Amino acid sequence: QVQLQESGPGLVKPSQTLSLTCTVSGDSITTSGYYWIWIRQPPGKGLEWMGVIHPGGYTAYSPSLKSRTSISRDTSKNQLALHLSSVTPEDTAVYYCAEGYTNTDEYGCWGQGTQVTVSS
Repeated sequence: QVQLQESGPGLVKPSQTLSLTCTVSGDSITTSGYYWIWIRQPPGKGLEWMGVIHPGGYTAYSPSLKSRTSISRDTSKNQLALHLSSVTPEDTAVYYCAEGYTNTDEYGCWGQGTQVTVSS
């Protein structure tokens, strides 16, 4: 059974980098058959897919966020990381990490999400 837990600062100042960690338990982030994604939901808006990292380390990003988004991992800690640079108040959202199933291309477990507010 996979569990995911997001963590990081809840308040980030404009122009700074938003950095979040997702701790995964119950499964290895390097195991084939799964991929790991970051999703966010701004207030009053729908879910926005941000990017993915696969067991082999391959990453892909939303075209609208690619220039300032980086997803990485620490395999020794079984953690994912999200870095979003040059943030503005429009980046205020609840940020989620989640697993996906490679074969079916559907989502599995999600983290509870963490609120990040961009404000000076």
